[in-house]
Amino acid sequence: MVELKIFSKLQDIPKEAWSELIGSDFPFSEYEYLMAMEAGGCVGRKAGWVPCYLTCWEEKSLLGAIYLYLKNNSYGEYIFDWGWANAYMQHGVDYYPKLVSAVPFTPATGKKILVHPNADSKKISTILLRSAGELMDKWQCSSLHFLFIPPSEVPVFEDAGFMVRHSTQYHWKNRDYSDFDNFLDTLKGKRRKEILRERRKVKEQNIEIKVFRGDELLPEHSRIMYEFYLSTIYKMGAIDYLSLEFFEQVFRVMKDQIVLVLARADDRWVAGSINYHKGKGLYGRYWGCLEEFKNLHFELCYYQTIEFAIAQKIQLFEAGAQGRHKVQRGFLQEIIYSAHWIVHDGFREAISEFIEQEKNDISSSIAYGKSHQPYKSDQTEI
Repeated sequence: MVELKIFSKLQDIPKEAWSELIGSDFPFSEYEYLMAMEAGGCVGRKAGWVPCYLTCWEEKSLLGAIYLYLKNNSYGEYIFDWGWANAYMQHGVDYYPKLVSAVPFTPATGKKILVHPNADSKKISTILLRSAGELMDKWQCSSLHFLFIPPSEVPVFEDAGFMVRHSTQYHWKNRDYSDFDNFLDTLKGKRRKEILRERRKVKEQNIEIKVFRGDELLPEHSRIMYEFYLSTIYKMGAIDYLSLEFFEQVFRVMKDQIVLVLARADDRWVAGSINYHKGKGLYGRYWGCLEEFKNLHFELCYYQTIEFAIAQKIQLFEAGAQGRHKVQRGFLQEIIYSAHWIVHDGFREAISEFIEQEKNDISSSIAYGKSHQPYKSDQTEI
């Protein structure tokens, strides 16, 4: 007999049971990462991300789960629906609260419907999605959103009647490169020369760069990276969603998955980037710099991490949201998927039309990008 249970805290679910659901390539749905979000105060009513873990059990066995958040805003999602919210407001209809399945403040693609490998995937997915819809209605939400879903989940949401939206990111893919020079050899001459020139400029500034991971990571590194994170937040006029406590916890419990790249000048750390690695995936998250150094951002956020990915035979490097400047450094535009259920009939029809037009625009953009990609014409896409 399948039983549904809802939890407001992840700690009320056994870690071992949750860990059996999450797969091998996505670090952000791990128990440790989501717990760090909670323990660090990054989610909750004050943050506008109220956790809700919808779970499916058979006796004491966890068969499946969806992590959801009740939201009263659209901050920290990266699949932008501010226009939808404004349209609701202009017509005197409430868009908030809404229910969202996404890793908070993390624009990375990973499964949202977590099913035990020995469970009936179709059956459990159907139960969980139906229950999420019932929860949406119970809490009088305007909508239910699943952000950054993998292509494998798209048919599941389409079959359930969700609208599937397209967005884009820039990803780097490993074509079985032997080393960084081999990667450079696949680029067009202009792009290859630009990268070599940018890396040379960094060296000319007498900057020492070191990559830390595993037991090399010390408690002090979490505080250093938090300082760099804040420096970028303040420069951009953004919101500091993450706390020092969050950084301290992930550095303590996820050290085997963190790839920290630090830059030193005049015997002090002046810049850094934090990345997460699991299985075939590498994910760039935050960077910061206390002084201005020519091309250092590209070195820490792209070139060092590409070198790491090649050395570790990592297949995919997602370097975060946006950034057309990534193309000339070997990243290509990729479609990102999200799934949406809109309760209001009129708005559902209007949003559906918008999504279809958006797909056409994105398709044209990707076609244009393919004709201007940085790779030589004899390189086969993967």
